[in-house]
Amino acid sequence: MAKPEKIGAVTEIVNRFQASSAAVLTDYRGLTVAQLTALRRSLGEGSSYAVVKNTLTKRAAHDVGFTELDDLLTGPTAIAFISGDPVAATKSLRDFSRSNPMLIIKGGVLDGRPVSTAEIARIADLESRELLLAKLAGAMKGNLTKAVGLFQAPLSQFARLTAALVDKRSASEGAPATNEPTPEPTPEP
Repeated sequence: MAKPEKIGAVTEIVNRFQASSAAVLTDYRGLTVAQLTALRRSLGEGSSYAVVKNTLTKRAAHDVGFTELDDLLTGPTAIAFISGDPVAATKSLRDFSRSNPMLIIKGGVLDGRPVSTAEIARIADLESRELLLAKLAGAMKGNLTKAVGLFQAPLSQFARLTAALVDKRSASEGAPATNEPTPEPTPEP
Protein backbone atom coordinates (compact mmCIF):
# COMPACT_ATOMS: atom_id res chain seq x y z
CA MET A 1 0.00 0.00 0.00
CA ALA A 2 1.43 3.40 -0.94
CA LYS A 3 2.03 5.96 1.77
CA PRO A 4 -0.91 8.30 0.83
CA GLU A 5 -3.24 5.29 0.84
CA LYS A 6 -1.99 4.28 4.30
CA ILE A 7 -2.50 7.80 5.62
CA GLY A 8 -6.04 7.77 4.21
CA ALA A 9 -6.75 4.37 5.78
CA VAL A 10 -5.45 5.52 9.18
CA THR A 11 -7.57 8.67 8.94
CA GLU A 12 -10.64 6.59 8.13
CA ILE A 13 -10.05 4.31 11.15
CA VAL A 14 -9.49 7.37 13.39
CA ASN A 15 -12.78 8.85 12.16
CA ARG A 16 -14.58 5.57 12.85
CA PHE A 17 -13.14 5.38 16.38
CA GLN A 18 -14.21 8.97 17.06
CA ALA A 19 -17.72 8.51 15.63
CA SER A 20 -18.37 5.29 17.57
CA SER A 21 -19.62 4.92 21.12
CA ALA A 22 -17.88 1.53 21.25
CA ALA A 23 -15.49 -0.61 19.23
CA VAL A 24 -15.12 -4.36 19.71
CA LEU A 25 -12.06 -6.15 18.34
CA THR A 26 -12.51 -9.71 17.13
CA ASP A 27 -10.49 -12.52 15.61
CA TYR A 28 -12.40 -13.71 12.55
CA ARG A 29 -10.01 -16.50 11.49
CA GLY A 30 -11.88 -19.39 9.86
CA LEU A 31 -15.13 -17.56 9.11
CA THR A 32 -16.51 -17.60 5.58
CA VAL A 33 -17.56 -14.54 3.64
CA ALA A 34 -21.20 -15.60 4.07
CA GLN A 35 -20.75 -15.78 7.84
CA LEU A 36 -19.09 -12.35 7.95
CA THR A 37 -21.97 -10.94 5.90
CA ALA A 38 -24.47 -12.48 8.33
CA LEU A 39 -22.53 -10.95 11.23
CA ARG A 40 -22.59 -7.51 9.62
CA ARG A 41 -26.37 -7.77 9.17
CA SER A 42 -26.90 -8.93 12.76
CA LEU A 43 -25.10 -5.88 14.19
CA GLY A 44 -27.95 -3.68 13.05
CA GLU A 45 -28.12 -0.15 11.82
CA GLY A 46 -25.49 2.30 12.97
CA SER A 47 -22.84 -0.37 13.41
CA SER A 48 -20.24 -1.60 10.98
CA TYR A 49 -17.82 -4.51 10.93
CA ALA A 50 -14.52 -4.01 9.15
CA VAL A 51 -11.48 -6.17 8.62
CA VAL A 52 -8.50 -3.97 9.46
CA LYS A 53 -4.76 -4.10 9.13
CA ASN A 54 -3.12 -4.26 12.57
CA THR A 55 -0.29 -1.80 11.89
CA LEU A 56 -2.67 0.84 10.55
CA THR A 57 -5.11 0.26 13.40
CA LYS A 58 -2.30 0.66 15.96
CA ARG A 59 -1.44 4.03 14.45
CA ALA A 60 -5.09 5.09 14.47
CA ALA A 61 -5.54 3.86 18.05
CA HIS A 62 -2.50 5.86 19.15
CA ASP A 63 -3.85 8.95 17.37
CA VAL A 64 -7.12 8.62 19.27
CA GLY A 65 -5.45 7.73 22.58
CA PHE A 66 -6.36 4.03 22.75
CA THR A 67 -2.84 2.71 23.37
CA GLU A 68 -4.29 -0.18 25.42
CA LEU A 69 -5.44 -1.84 22.19
CA ASP A 70 -1.86 -2.69 21.13
CA ASP A 71 -1.95 -6.10 22.84
CA LEU A 72 -5.23 -6.99 21.11
CA LEU A 73 -3.99 -6.19 17.62
CA THR A 74 -2.42 -9.56 16.81
CA GLY A 75 -3.53 -12.05 14.21
CA PRO A 76 -6.46 -11.47 11.88
CA THR A 77 -8.43 -8.59 13.35
CA ALA A 78 -11.79 -7.10 12.54
CA ILE A 79 -13.48 -4.31 14.45
CA ALA A 80 -17.16 -3.80 15.10
CA PHE A 81 -17.60 -0.02 15.22
CA ILE A 82 -20.79 0.62 17.20
CA SER A 83 -22.73 3.88 17.04
CA GLY A 84 -25.67 4.19 19.37
CA ASP A 85 -26.64 1.51 21.87
CA PRO A 86 -23.66 -0.78 22.52
CA VAL A 87 -25.79 -3.35 24.38
CA ALA A 88 -27.69 -4.54 21.31
CA ALA A 89 -24.56 -4.80 19.17
CA THR A 90 -22.57 -6.65 21.84
CA LYS A 91 -25.50 -9.05 22.24
CA SER A 92 -25.36 -9.70 18.50
CA LEU A 93 -21.62 -10.33 18.65
CA ARG A 94 -21.98 -12.63 21.66
CA ASP A 95 -24.82 -14.61 20.07
CA PHE A 96 -22.94 -14.89 16.79
CA SER A 97 -19.78 -16.10 18.54
CA ARG A 98 -21.83 -18.74 20.38
CA SER A 99 -23.21 -20.10 17.13
CA ASN A 100 -19.88 -19.63 15.29
CA PRO A 101 -17.08 -20.42 17.75
CA MET A 102 -14.47 -19.33 15.20
CA LEU A 103 -15.32 -15.69 16.02
CA ILE A 104 -13.34 -14.70 19.11
CA ILE A 105 -14.03 -11.45 20.92
CA LYS A 106 -10.69 -9.96 22.00
CA GLY A 107 -11.78 -6.81 23.83
CA GLY A 108 -12.49 -3.26 22.87
CA VAL A 109 -13.26 0.29 23.83
CA LEU A 110 -16.47 1.68 25.34
CA ASP A 111 -16.90 5.45 25.66
CA GLY A 112 -13.14 5.94 25.43
CA ARG A 113 -12.35 3.35 28.10
CA PRO A 114 -10.73 -0.01 27.33
CA VAL A 115 -12.91 -3.05 28.11
CA SER A 116 -11.97 -6.69 28.42
CA THR A 117 -13.73 -9.69 26.94
CA ALA A 118 -15.41 -10.33 30.30
CA GLU A 119 -16.70 -6.76 30.46
CA ILE A 120 -18.09 -7.05 26.94
CA ALA A 121 -19.90 -10.23 28.03
CA ARG A 122 -21.40 -8.34 31.00
CA ILE A 123 -22.51 -5.51 28.71
CA ALA A 124 -24.16 -8.07 26.42
CA ASP A 125 -26.04 -9.49 29.42
CA LEU A 126 -27.61 -6.11 30.20
CA GLU A 127 -31.17 -5.38 29.21
CA SER A 128 -31.81 -2.86 26.46
CA ARG A 129 -31.68 0.85 27.23
CA GLU A 130 -35.41 1.26 26.58
CA LEU A 131 -36.29 -1.55 29.00
CA LEU A 132 -34.02 -0.14 31.72
CA LEU A 133 -35.59 3.32 31.28
CA ALA A 134 -39.08 1.80 31.49
CA LYS A 135 -38.15 0.01 34.73
CA LEU A 136 -36.75 3.25 36.15
CA ALA A 137 -39.91 5.15 35.21
CA GLY A 138 -42.06 2.45 36.82
CA ALA A 139 -40.05 2.59 40.02
CA MET A 140 -40.31 6.37 40.11
CA LYS A 141 -44.06 6.26 39.51
CA GLY A 142 -44.48 3.73 42.32
CA ASN A 143 -42.55 5.95 44.72
CA LEU A 144 -44.61 8.99 43.73
CA THR A 145 -47.82 7.05 44.37
CA LYS A 146 -46.54 6.11 47.83
CA ALA A 147 -45.69 9.76 48.52
CA VAL A 148 -49.19 10.87 47.56
CA GLY A 149 -50.62 8.27 49.93
CA LEU A 150 -48.38 9.51 52.72
CA PHE A 151 -49.48 13.11 52.21
CA GLN A 152 -53.16 12.15 52.10
CA ALA A 153 -52.98 9.91 55.18
CA PRO A 154 -53.13 12.72 57.83
CA LEU A 155 -56.16 14.28 56.11
CA SER A 156 -58.07 11.02 55.97
CA GLN A 157 -57.12 10.22 59.58
CA PHE A 158 -58.39 13.64 60.64
CA ALA A 159 -61.65 13.08 58.76
CA ARG A 160 -62.16 9.67 60.41
CA LEU A 161 -61.37 11.14 63.84
CA THR A 162 -63.90 13.94 63.31
CA ALA A 163 -66.57 11.45 62.22
CA ALA A 164 -65.87 9.27 65.26
CA LEU A 165 -66.12 12.26 67.62
CA VAL A 166 -69.44 13.31 66.05
CA ASP A 167 -70.77 9.76 66.45
CA LYS A 168 -69.58 9.60 70.05
CA ARG A 169 -71.13 12.98 70.95
CA SER A 170 -74.42 12.00 69.31
CA ALA A 171 -74.46 8.70 71.18
CA SER A 172 -73.76 10.37 74.52
CA GLU A 173 -76.61 12.86 74.00
CA GLY A 174 -79.02 10.05 73.26
CA ALA A 175 -79.68 11.17 69.74
CA PRO A 176 -79.18 8.84 66.84
CA ALA A 177 -75.67 8.80 65.44
CA THR A 178 -76.87 9.59 61.96
CA ASN A 179 -77.94 12.93 60.65
CA GLU A 180 -81.27 11.53 59.40
CA PRO A 181 -84.37 13.10 60.97
CA THR A 182 -86.15 10.87 63.44
CA PRO A 183 -89.56 9.78 62.25
CA GLU A 184 -92.41 11.44 64.14
CA PRO A 185 -94.86 9.07 65.77
CA THR A 186 -98.11 8.81 63.88
CA PRO A 187 -101.31 9.07 65.97
CA GLU A 188 -103.28 5.89 66.30
CA PRO A 189 -106.87 6.02 64.97
